[in-house]
Formats: sequence, structure tokens, C-alpha cells
Amino acid sequence: MSTEEGDDFDVNATPGYKPSAPKTVDEYKNLDANDESLARWKASLGIGADAGPGDTSKPKLTILSLELTSPSLPAGQKISVDVTNPAQLAQLKSKPIQVKEGEEYSVHITFTVNHSIVTGARYQQVVKRGPLRVAKVDAMLGSYGVQPAPRQVAVVNDEFPKGMMARGEYNVKSRVQDLDGEIYAEWEWLFKIGKEW
Repeated sequence: MSTEEGDDFDVNATPGYKPSAPKTVDEYKNLDANDESLARWKASLGIGADAGPGDTSKPKLTILSLELTSPSLPAGQKISVDVTNPAQLAQLKSKPIQVKEGEEYSVHITFTVNHSIVTGARYQQVVKRGPLRVAKVDAMLGSYGVQPAPRQVAVVNDEFPKGMMARGEYNVKSRVQDLDGEIYAEWEWLFKIGKEW
């Protein structure tokens, strides 16, 4: 296993896949208008007669937050990271999020699609303890058309390790990118496994 930074986010590429030229929402809207299966696919992406170009002053996809939830947290409580807030992201590099050993948890990503079509968006996460990589997540967010309302997708459902050897700080690198390799967000954060939340 290599721990070089360049290997951390390698995507499992499909042999022979070559991305097609990007298309606008209008081009997709008019593409094979009489093809029934393609019409259903376009509808699943939110591309219809009323689909507009969206806000092209923003990136195609904006990551809003990362949320960690657990049934063992007090009712209604969750741990949320505002990915759009540089001050909060900077703080997370030095002040770890405290988590409880052995507890089930879920991680959710909230995002908006501002314009165009996002194809095969995925969340990747590499967890290291010291120089050693201890876990890697490569979760599909999906393909979406323009929609200003935020979407939320669960990307991790797991259990924190427990025991004396598991306790301590872990470094996490997170990234969201699409099938064509376009990176929309990348950030680092720390969490600390302890006996309590």
C-alpha cells in the first residue's frame, strides 16, 4: 500500500472511458427529443421544458456542508461542518471533532447544482493515523441537473473503532469530484476518538 499523496484520491477508472464534450442544459433538453428512455433520464436530472441555464457565476456544484449523525448523540444533535466557511475549515485542521468509540454513525454531504449537468459526482475520504492510511471512502453522490434547492446524500454508514488502541486523533482528507475529474471541493479535518462525545 502506498501512502503518497498522489495516490490518496485515485478514482477507480473504467478502462476505455473517455469523457464526452460538455453540453449545456439547453443542448441536453433538445437532444433526441423523441427518445422516450432518454426523456425519462433527462426528467430524472430535472431537465424539462422549464429548465433554465442556472447561475453560471458559480461553479457547477457547490458543497455546502458535511454532517455527522449518530443514534447515540442526544436527540436532534448532529455535528455539522460548513464547507463554505474558510475559518471553520481552518479551525478543523487544529481542533478535532470529538467522537465516541464503538458508536454507529453516518456522514451526509449537502450540495447544490448551480448550472449545467453534473455527471457521476462522488465523495472521497482518506483517513490517516500518523503516516498510515487506515480507511478510504469512495461514495457516489450521483448525476444531477440544475436545482437551487440543496440536496443531501449519505456517503458513510459505519461504526467508529473502539478500544485503547483506536483512541486518538485521525487526519481526514475529503474531496468531491465528478466522473470527468473536475474537483468541486477539497478540505482537511481532524477527528478524535474518545470514550465520550
